[in-house]
Amino acid sequence: MSTLLQASDWTYFIGRFHPVLVHLPIGFLLIAALLEIGKRIGKISVSDSSITFILFWSAIGATMACMAGYLLSLGGGYDEELLSDHQWQGIGVAVFAWIAWLFKSGKISIGSAIYLPALGLSTILTFTAGHDGGSLTHGDGYLTQYTPEPFRTLAGIPPRTEEKTEIKPITDINQAVVYQDIVQPILEMRCVQCHNENKQKGGLRMDNITMLLKGGEDGPLFVSGKALESAMIKRCLLPETDDDHMPPKGKPQLSESQIALLSWWIEQGASADKKVSDLKITEQVKPALASLTSGSGGENAKSAESPVLSLQVPVPNEKAVEAIKKAGLLVMPISHDKNLLEVSAVNAPGFGDGQINLLSPLSDQIIWLKLSGTKVTDAATKEIVKLKNLNKLHLEYTAVTDAGLTALKDLQYLEYINLVGTKVTDAGLKNLASSKSLKNIYIWKSAVTENGVAEVQKLHPDLHIINGFNEAKVAEFLKAGDTLKQTEQPKTK
Repeated sequence: MSTLLQASDWTYFIGRFHPVLVHLPIGFLLIAALLEIGKRIGKISVSDSSITFILFWSAIGATMACMAGYLLSLGGGYDEELLSDHQWQGIGVAVFAWIAWLFKSGKISIGSAIYLPALGLSTILTFTAGHDGGSLTHGDGYLTQYTPEPFRTLAGIPPRTEEKTEIKPITDINQAVVYQDIVQPILEMRCVQCHNENKQKGGLRMDNITMLLKGGEDGPLFVSGKALESAMIKRCLLPETDDDHMPPKGKPQLSESQIALLSWWIEQGASADKKVSDLKITEQVKPALASLTSGSGGENAKSAESPVLSLQVPVPNEKAVEAIKKAGLLVMPISHDKNLLEVSAVNAPGFGDGQINLLSPLSDQIIWLKLSGTKVTDAATKEIVKLKNLNKLHLEYTAVTDAGLTALKDLQYLEYINLVGTKVTDAGLKNLASSKSLKNIYIWKSAVTENGVAEVQKLHPDLHIINGFNEAKVAEFLKAGDTLKQTEQPKTK
């Protein structure tokens, strides 16, 4: 038992069942309350023993949820005041559920008037505890974030702040304050959800420069002037399947250009007030800075200039969509008023050539395709090219080579392709660069050389080729990555 009362693997294992267990008392208590109301107003006929049975399991479920929640809290990283409120509200649910069961079952024959208040309090506390639980997990005000007017004003909820989904276009990039106008917006989009005032995973806050400089439980987040020695960059560059990779798998990831911008800021001293014009602009960061002037902020932005976004296509075939989902892929609409789709294999690393033909029935609708880290090879590109409206293609860390790129260059809307970590060479880059539509090619950690990039860049000066760090820096990073594994071992349990 003492092992469970301190941070350990068993603690985290059991604690993470809290979100599952907490739904038991919520469902049971609401059913018991509804049955009790229906019975008393004469709408339904139900026996007291049925309600008693439901109350018993609501009390059991609430108790188990409290235990798991406590173990989960030992991992730290939560706002203490909010955590305390949530904890006592959860305990209240369990206590009043037990009281309601005791009086309803007749275990205590006196004071039967206590039953209804106890049932009411336990039901109400499930809502307040749920609200604080949502705030702990997703940030303050999570449940009320999208409250519409006039209910927002009537409830006294502050005006809704605009959620950042992309970096706003910067008119004069040279006069932009690097932290305020570039770094902070990137962190707000990708990191602050888990590292803010109310939720501090790893004891880390990233919502302002003071807390960012302070670091977290594992020490400073970055080393000024040394991006490759900074945990902030190391974790972003680890494979997405690595437990130390940040943001976690399944969350929106930093783009190569965003990582390049953060690395450049750190290399240049991580200043809080210097402008772009005050810093040395390297060749590697030029494309990333240039993208900010058009508001792209990386490949995830929905550029209004892309002609593919104005296409009118038929409604997607439901059976085809379901078939893709059964293969483990995510299918998401690009916008509410379009039939255009994004398909992602972020949760399906085993997806390969044998399943790629599942995409063909949606050749009109799929415009963004993410196959990074999957088993696809050059053979898959023969099916991918059938997606005639494809606009963005992720093939990073796959087995695709030069041979598979030949057909892709003929896709008339393809503007972005990510080939990071592949075996694509200078020849493949040169061949692909002849595409009339391509605007951004990411080929970092591939077999493409600096000379190959320079040669293609001369022929296609408007093409953004993001090659990240050179080979020497990659080797340095890999060595630093080994150091990270050695120095950031789990704390003694």
